[in-house]
Amino acid sequence: MADTTMLDNRINKQINFEPLEATVAATEEESVILAEKLTQVAIPLQVLLQALNIAKYDKAAAFRYADKYLTNTRKSKWVIIKTA
Repeated sequence: MADTTMLDNRINKQINFEPLEATVAATEEESVILAEKLTQVAIPLQVLLQALNIAKYDKAAAFRYADKYLTNTRKSKWVIIKTA
């Protein structure tokens, strides 16, 4: 396996490709953090579920998805939910 990795690295350098990042699933705690981040404002349930589904396979992509959604919705009205 090490031989193929070295070969892949050599090929990537010749073609000027960056090595791919390994995807890491979010832990339960990170999923809770992601959900809390998204539920600070009123969002569609579908967006929350989609982010949590992405987090099962790639936590970085899930947080990028959440950030992109929140950034795009900042232009519109937000309803902030405050708890006691």
